[in-house]
Amino acid sequence: MKNRLLTITLSIAVSGLSYGQFSGQIQTTMGGGGAAQGATAGAIATLLGPISDAAQKRTLEWESFAGSPYTSNDFKPAELFYKNEKVGPVYYRYNALNEEIEIKENPTEEGLRGLSRDKNIILKVEGNPMRFMTFIDKDGKTLNGYLTQLVDGENYDLYKRTRVKFTEGAKAANSFVQETPSRFAQFDEYYIQKTGVERIDELVPKKGKLYTQMDSDQKAGLKAFIKENDLDLDNDKDLMSIILYMDRNS
Repeated sequence: MKNRLLTITLSIAVSGLSYGQFSGQIQTTMGGGGAAQGATAGAIATLLGPISDAAQKRTLEWESFAGSPYTSNDFKPAELFYKNEKVGPVYYRYNALNEEIEIKENPTEEGLRGLSRDKNIILKVEGNPMRFMTFIDKDGKTLNGYLTQLVDGENYDLYKRTRVKFTEGAKAANSFVQETPSRFAQFDEYYIQKTGVERIDELVPKKGKLYTQMDSDQKAGLKAFIKENDLDLDNDKDLMSIILYMDRNS
């Protein structure tokens, strides 16, 4: 496994970042008493890429803003895969503002390492695959970004995308007006894919939008299922239940 993964031609620039400044090439050994040693360490190193505009990002003291560009400021455990083959355990943090995944061998390790935006790379977070994909939003725009798969069905797949929007603050014009702080706002989007259809489309979590996914003779059953179970389309678990129902009854 070591030789094969180390010779993957990914055309990836490997870089590292200390918390204060750019520090050049990262070490391919990923040393330190964690689990990523030997073949795993080398394999992970081949999948790392640059964190774009890293030095500039770290000079921005976003900690003083409301909210965060990260879905979690802490590094969380995950499993790294390449083409469905397990590479090894890592700790990750997702910068949803810039669509970048930062990884470490352990949460106390110094420096940042960016995971390359390669569609063959899968990060399994609590069992759910997260990967860089192409999809179409509600306005018909084709986009690339990270999607987390919530449902892997026979007829439907459901994905979730977490986004962060940055709004710059404004100074108070006078003493009667409060200053508006800069802030990061986090929100979720959902995407659906039918079996046999190559495209992944945004699914607006509204009942009317869901019904368009079903044949006319199946809509009544879906309506009854949502009503009987008092399901909330803005709730992940409820939406997953709905997609699973659609999957069983398609």
